[in-house]
Amino acid sequence: MIYQKLNMVQSKMKAPKNLFNSFGKYKYRNAESILEAFKPYGKELGLVLMLNDSVEQIGDRVYIKATATLIDIEDNSRTEVSAYAREPMSKKGMDDSQVSGATSSYARKYCLNGLFLLDDTKDADTDEYRNQAENQYKAQNKPSKLTDVQVQSLINVVTKKGLDLDDLIAKVGLDDVSELTAESYNEIVKMIRGK
Repeated sequence: MIYQKLNMVQSKMKAPKNLFNSFGKYKYRNAESILEAFKPYGKELGLVLMLNDSVEQIGDRVYIKATATLIDIEDNSRTEVSAYAREPMSKKGMDDSQVSGATSSYARKYCLNGLFLLDDTKDADTDEYRNQAENQYKAQNKPSKLTDVQVQSLINVVTKKGLDLDDLIAKVGLDDVSELTAESYNEIVKMIRGK
């Protein structure tokens, strides 16, 4: 039964990134947000969620291992997911217990993400996230080229008006019709209307 119920939770539960980091300018969710989103499902489906941490040393580094255990109270079946987070040697402005607590929260968030199949959008504290954000920004701000239909439509209008397309293209700072973007197209249309 546990997997049927877990499947229901995974397919329906939403845990939006409702927190905002004003320094990094990104939205995020934390373990508490995920737990709050889970509570109605736990009550409705008879599921108990338990979180445990353990400390593991690997080499000279200390890791927090967080484990989320989901238990079906009807038949005591269970499943669990674990995630690790490494404690930094030190963190400015935090004492040792705060460093451990922050690391625990981070590990718990990731084991809950795994258990409930929350989206895989890159977290804002990773290089992958920064790369993804930069690529999205570039894609959104890259001038979109005109479609063949739009180019042909422009050619038809220019021809009907008896204008020189090459001249209009040069006036918007381009060398060829293939370089036309939505912005340059709009400039040409304004010129045509002005004549």
